[in-house]
Amino acid sequence: MRVIVIGAGEVGFDVARLLSMEQHDVVVVDLDPEAVESVAGRLDVMTISGNGTSMSTLDRAGVRKADMMVAVTAIDEVNIIACMIADRVGVPTTIARVRSGELSEASSIINTSDLGIDLVIHPEESAAKEVTQLIHRASATDVLTFADERLQLVGMRLDHESEVIGKTLREFVEENPDLVFRVAALSRGIRTILPRGNEKLRFNDQIFLLARPKVVPHLARLCGKREGKMQNIMILGGNNIAALIASQLATKNRRIKIVEPDRERAESLANELSNVLVIHGESTDIDLLATEGLGEMDAFVAVTEDEESNLVTCLLAKHLGVTKTVALLSKGAYIPISQSIGLDAAVSTKLAVSREIMRFLRGKHVMSVATVHGLDAEILEIKAAVRSPITKAPIAELDIPNGVLIGAIMRGKEVEIATGATHVQPDDRTIVFVLPRLIGQAEKLFAKP
Repeated sequence: MRVIVIGAGEVGFDVARLLSMEQHDVVVVDLDPEAVESVAGRLDVMTISGNGTSMSTLDRAGVRKADMMVAVTAIDEVNIIACMIADRVGVPTTIARVRSGELSEASSIINTSDLGIDLVIHPEESAAKEVTQLIHRASATDVLTFADERLQLVGMRLDHESEVIGKTLREFVEENPDLVFRVAALSRGIRTILPRGNEKLRFNDQIFLLARPKVVPHLARLCGKREGKMQNIMILGGNNIAALIASQLATKNRRIKIVEPDRERAESLANELSNVLVIHGESTDIDLLATEGLGEMDAFVAVTEDEESNLVTCLLAKHLGVTKTVALLSKGAYIPISQSIGLDAAVSTKLAVSREIMRFLRGKHVMSVATVHGLDAEILEIKAAVRSPITKAPIAELDIPNGVLIGAIMRGKEVEIATGATHVQPDDRTIVFVLPRLIGQAEKLFAKP
């Protein structure tokens, strides 16, 4: 597949890296020669320095022969226009990163299809939703939802208080017959394990549990966690992500503070968010944060554009006894080490873009694609085709590679956590955990022969 990526920033680089790993023919276009040179030196892709909205530049990139256009610059208008041009010359799939949510609103006069855009991605909205879920699940390092929020994948770090340390997964399940769940994956050091029943749980394992939301608090207690209420929350930074988080979390009994260095933006937020206290001040002013009660917070969320500041202030908050810390991080070097140095969770705007693009690449039978920080596996939501190998027998009787794990199935309105006795039927939507090297084999299990 030939894919043109407009934008060579962090998001564009990450998209190009993923596409290149999948052996696609990738062309990266950006106005900034230094950004283009950086991509060319680090990835095996073609690069072009030029304007992504210029027809001559796009012709040099081979737009008339492209299968997909992904526009992820920092400017919404550039992304929209680039996709419009691509659609006019016959590119089958166009994806635009758009920060403004106006195009997706029901009241919008112009919608995305009018502009020739197949998919608009709002990474800021996705990041805000992820932070909100992490605050609601105080014990979790990661939270993903599936099946219209009827299933949750929750990551938890096993510490000394966990009573499951030293037990096999089989013992964990057998000792809790009233709880329906699946241990979908383990992150141990730098290894990702899609475990079998004889795998023993160890101290500091990051365990990923798939279950219905009402079961999660019980599992958290077994893992040595306590699901405390997050009543006092401080948000560092007053960007769109912060505003979305505050509006989603604001309730009568919850006290939320936002610290924003730009006075005009702070005043705008104060007018927009009536139930939120907005403080004008520098995010690096430790005395200000302490004066405003940082040490008394239940949760601290840092979403400024300065990732180093997000890291440092979250570590300070943790040192002062804040229960839950969440940082906005995008640099690849920071995310894997964030939890090992003391952060509870990290979110990234890049992941939302990558997930949606990978869903398009996987084909129509793949309903969605998800990834988790620190977990070297993809989570696919795949629809089983008629006469596909996965439908031939119960899971325990099938030859499923080690590194492919069936987590759950959705049949109409019913959701079932998968066991060895589960028999996948045609048209079932299935949550599958797959190591990267086995994605092709996993897809064949669900495809028509």
